[in-house]
Amino acid sequence: MIYLSHFEFPNLEREQSFRLGIKRTCYDTMYPFFVLSQHGVTQLDFEPITILYGGNGSGKTTALNIIAETLRLERDTLYNRSSFFEDYTKLCSYQVFKPIPQTSRIVTSDDVFDYMLNLRNLNEGIDKKREVLFKEYLEAKYAHFQVASLDDYEQLKKVCDARKKTTSQSRYVRSRLMRNVREQSNGESGFLYFTDKICEDGLFLLDEPENSLSPERQLKLLKFLEDSARFFGCQLIIATHSPFILSMRGAKIYDFDEEKVDVKRWTELKNVRLYYDFFIKHMNEF
Repeated sequence: MIYLSHFEFPNLEREQSFRLGIKRTCYDTMYPFFVLSQHGVTQLDFEPITILYGGNGSGKTTALNIIAETLRLERDTLYNRSSFFEDYTKLCSYQVFKPIPQTSRIVTSDDVFDYMLNLRNLNEGIDKKREVLFKEYLEAKYAHFQVASLDDYEQLKKVCDARKKTTSQSRYVRSRLMRNVREQSNGESGFLYFTDKICEDGLFLLDEPENSLSPERQLKLLKFLEDSARFFGCQLIIATHSPFILSMRGAKIYDFDEEKVDVKRWTELKNVRLYYDFFIKHMNEF
């Protein structure tokens, strides 16, 4: 499915014109100005799956954030922006093949890390509450307690419940405490985050989804993304340097590591070739 047909960024001439026309001169940077234009990026044309490939600082994440901000896509986590970001997006334009669904969004590696940190904080709170309940169980079970008024009713229920559950301290605690969310590893939680956020019929921008995922999980994510684009009406624009994600069938790949951004096959990319040469070198060890 194609919702976003192409996206146009301002060229160097328009950026220079903007810089000459403003009166703000106290800034050290005009980010995101002069990031993409130095690679000759003025327009990206999109397929059902489009990948922006490049190393750190290549501009692929900047391009993704500019597209998301211009389209006003939903996002969970703040991102690196400057006072000039809105000025830049006003110089951008785009064309859609179909209206972009409301479910569309950008999902970044920061979203995933924040999600895992929230799980950790939630679990820490549950652990602390568990210790309080263990202490409460022992105090209630062995307390010499008499009801003096209706105000003592809740405490009486705790005492009775603790003495009734004589076979297990943990049964008393479990009946009063939600189970820890920590049933998965970081990689499993990251994978589930993507499968939860990516639904049917939407445009999804993904920034380095391979972060925190093992090779096995990356392959599962690869299959999930391929199926989402092929069977469930999704269009994907992905910033990545993972060889697994880059191998996605039918993906159009822009190489942001080139002086002038160019379209390439995944087997032509430098990062993939490094992996290939490394394993060829050690082939006899397998």
